Amino acid sequence: MRFLDSLRRLDAYPKIDNEFSIRTVSGAALTLISSIVIVTLVIGEINAYLSPNVSEELFVDTTRGHKLKINLDFTIPRISCDYVSLDAQDSTGEQHLHIEHNIYKRRLDLQGNQIEEPKKEDIQASTKRISSTEAPATTTVKPACGSCYGAAKNASQCCNTCQEVIDAYRERKWNPNVEDFEQCKNGNEGSVEGKAFSEGCHIYGTMEVNRVEGRFHIAPGKSFSINHIHVHDVQPYSSSRFNTTHKINTLSFGEQFGFGTTRPLDGLMVEATEGAMMFQYYIKIVPTMFVPLNGPTLYTNQFSVTKHQKSVTAMSGETGMPGIFVNYELSPLMVKFTEKRNSLGHFATNVCAIIGGIFTVAGIIDSLLFTSIHVIKRKIELGKAS
Repeated sequence: MRFLDSLRRLDAYPKIDNEFSIRTVSGAALTLISSIVIVTLVIGEINAYLSPNVSEELFVDTTRGHKLKINLDFTIPRISCDYVSLDAQDSTGEQHLHIEHNIYKRRLDLQGNQIEEPKKEDIQASTKRISSTEAPATTTVKPACGSCYGAAKNASQCCNTCQEVIDAYRERKWNPNVEDFEQCKNGNEGSVEGKAFSEGCHIYGTMEVNRVEGRFHIAPGKSFSINHIHVHDVQPYSSSRFNTTHKINTLSFGEQFGFGTTRPLDGLMVEATEGAMMFQYYIKIVPTMFVPLNGPTLYTNQFSVTKHQKSVTAMSGETGMPGIFVNYELSPLMVKFTEKRNSLGHFATNVCAIIGGIFTVAGIIDSLLFTSIHVIKRKIELGKAS
């Protein structure tokens, strides 16, 4: 018994018999409010505990061997798919070789409706051109063979269409004047050029390039290279006729995940205020690694962008060509997001703090209310209330 009496003295929670306790309406209301607040906060704490915590680190990027995946989805509502091309180049200005891509073009009418099923775009290295020192071969025009107007490579080459004559002149690095070609006067050239401004184009898909600084652009005209210079032929139209209004439905570099800025340009609509507008997007890519609780590590990229536009008409005095030009460079730093489980001890501490804190504050408020009401009642009984 002495042991129990000694143990009883250690009780830090002295009890009061029910006959000495007083229950009040204000205490009941305060109990209900406190219980609701406790339940709400504890549920929130449980959700926070079950949700993984994400930590962020920044370090020098030492990864190797990863390709840069470019996801793009552009709509050009005022230029035909047959007269717009997509090209990708590295930092030296040379076109990427051996591009793995899945790029498609879909013809649209001026209202944005699909005309036909999408077709896969052919993105290759620049077409090689013959040297300008090579003498033009003499063309023997046969009755059933159209003239190439001195641009034929051999005696058997025929140019029966306007486009074939233009291509032959490109091979010679000559400037074609379509008004001098009989093939371009019969209206056959309208199969491509005639609908250049009567349709729109939807270009979308993915391509994987080497993980180096580079650029890609969507511009009117067929592209080729002469002496390592990238050229777009917009014959027979002047560049001022091209309306480069566009919408960026999607532009990203790698996979999307729940953190960071991976698609800041999505949904951007850009209106060209005049013809021959050149739109340039300068993109800073930050390699990003995401390590989830479950599943493989995800390598992707975040990026920031600066936009610039200018008119490149002959009257403006600016150099360049109309189109959409995306220049990107990679940061030497990598951001790492890591999902981690929350500590059980931290969760238990927070729950105890919530319950203990609410009950303590509620007890203080209840004591103040009870004391105030008791004092007021005593004054009323003594007739001292004024």
